[in-house]
Amino acid sequence: MVNLLIEIAAGITLLSMIISMYRFVKGPHKVDRIISFDVMAIASLALIGFIAALSNKVIYLDVALVYGILGFLGVVIVARFLEKGF
Repeated sequence: MVNLLIEIAAGITLLSMIISMYRFVKGPHKVDRIISFDVMAIASLALIGFIAALSNKVIYLDVALVYGILGFLGVVIVARFLEKGF
C-alpha cells in the first residue's frame, strides 16, 4: 500500500516537472525560466527521494543532498548575474 502511494506521488511530481518544463521553454521572461528551473530541480530531488524509498537504498539520499546543494548554488549564481552581473 505504501509503495502504491509513493508511485502515485512520483507520478504527480513527474507531471509537475513536465508543466514546469513547458514554462521553462515558453517563459516570456528570464525570471520565469529561473523559477521553473528551480521547480524542476526540487521536483527531481523529490523523485530521487521516492526512488530511495522504493529501492530501500540510502545512498540515493546522499546524491539528492549534493544535487540540492548544487541546484541551490546554481540558482543563486544566475540570480546574482541577472541582478548585478559578475
